[in-house]
Amino acid sequence: MRTASVQINAPSGQAFPEILTPEALDFLARLHREVEPVRVGLLQDRAGVAERLRSGGTFEFRADTRQVREGDWKVAEVPPDLRVRKVEITGPTDRKMVINALNSGASVYMADFEDANTPTWSNLMEGQQNLIDAIERTISFQNPDGKKYSLAEKTATLVVRPRGWHLVEKHLHAEGVSIAGAVVDFGLYVFHNARRLLERGTAPYFYLPKLESHREARLWDQIFSWTEDQLKLDHGTIKATVLVEVLPLAFEMEEVLSELRDHSAGLNAGRWDYMFSIIKKFGDRREFILPDRAQVTMTVPFMRAYTELLVKTCHKRGAFALGGMAAFIPNRRDPAVTETALAKVRDDKTREANDGFDGTWVAHPDLVETAMTEFDRVLGAKENQLSRQRPEVNTTAKQLLDVRIPGGTITDAGLRTNVSVGIQYIASWLRGTGAAAINNLMEDAATAEISRSQVWQWIHHGVSLSEGPRVTPKLVRDVEREELEKIKNAVGADLFAKGRYEDARKIFEEVALSDEFHDFLTIPAYEFID
Repeated sequence: MRTASVQINAPSGQAFPEILTPEALDFLARLHREVEPVRVGLLQDRAGVAERLRSGGTFEFRADTRQVREGDWKVAEVPPDLRVRKVEITGPTDRKMVINALNSGASVYMADFEDANTPTWSNLMEGQQNLIDAIERTISFQNPDGKKYSLAEKTATLVVRPRGWHLVEKHLHAEGVSIAGAVVDFGLYVFHNARRLLERGTAPYFYLPKLESHREARLWDQIFSWTEDQLKLDHGTIKATVLVEVLPLAFEMEEVLSELRDHSAGLNAGRWDYMFSIIKKFGDRREFILPDRAQVTMTVPFMRAYTELLVKTCHKRGAFALGGMAAFIPNRRDPAVTETALAKVRDDKTREANDGFDGTWVAHPDLVETAMTEFDRVLGAKENQLSRQRPEVNTTAKQLLDVRIPGGTITDAGLRTNVSVGIQYIASWLRGTGAAAINNLMEDAATAEISRSQVWQWIHHGVSLSEGPRVTPKLVRDVEREELEKIKNAVGADLFAKGRYEDARKIFEEVALSDEFHDFLTIPAYEFID
């Protein structure tokens, strides 16, 4: 079907006419024309950086933007409902999750169209409808067992994360080209909800993922200004928090805040993707080999350097600094597992609050109280810690790039975890669930990326495990068979047969055993879903 310059290639019976109205499609088509040439150019710039790094290049703080870093400026103030961000819960946009997250007691709910979401057509369009219903406060859900869910009187502030610039939406085309997933997610949400949100005393708020330069932030700023003009919103109505989750952006944090100055709501330490990006950017070089992912904690030197610089940078410019995800999840059937998880969350959030962060992320409603308690303990009656300037922090490029971890090891257990988690997560993603509880951790695309990229890196450099064997494609395939057998025994033969584990294994091998590194596992995996 073709409507308003947009061709819709939706699966049969999934037209979603309430979301894909002629007016909304016209808005998407016009936004696509504004964005696409610049988006393509920015992706080409990423490829150029990758080639430079393969040729021995590195990252430095930019000389051509020194005046930005040395200038005297601040970002614009945010509205009242974004001034307290002590705990932010993240998750996909399925109906029950939306209700539970908004009711969780968190300061903010980040509704995720990105790493915690499988971008099936139904997930995306139903997610848009669920957010409309949530804003209208008409959303409800009933479990098969009869339990009903509806919104509480007080709910978290709603923020939306669209997909990154690298992903396209194969079901929507304009002028013969797939529209960028980011344009679809942002465009539909803001078109349908900007006025609704303003009428309820809030506004369109966003998280921006996977940015790799301040010029990519500039494109978003231009999109926000264009949108405000088209929808007749006051300039600066739209606010966005940028995830610093790709290594190059750690060197351009002030520049990003400057580009988004009127639209900025701060920066977030996207810890899992950041770890993945170290391998992605420098995977060809032995000095950037990382040990088992469990050993790359937030207290190792290069992660401390990155997060402390983020806090200092944000507060210098009057912007919020948000901490990383607590991926641990409680086990309601095993109190010992739950207490272990809560203890780790307490330690993590205490460290972040003491470092000056204004808030943090959790992946499960049961963690909200624990995280909130630690931030309340440090902040007291204060809404945030913008006054905490961190003048003692003097992070250098060398510190950001020195990934050595004293005592770090690469083990058989680490390899097995990567293989098992990688395949289990991809199988869940193919089944339509982009946030999966595995081994008492909430895994999403970012943590799966770490798993498969570590395997690729260890093979690429011929690393030997602490136990002796060298990591080779054959060893990985042997581990795959053994781990898949364990999964089959755990879930049962019937569920295993229906669980898309064979497709997941194929995708995992494509992105972990290939000679050349795949930038994102979700790109080849996207061909396996509707």
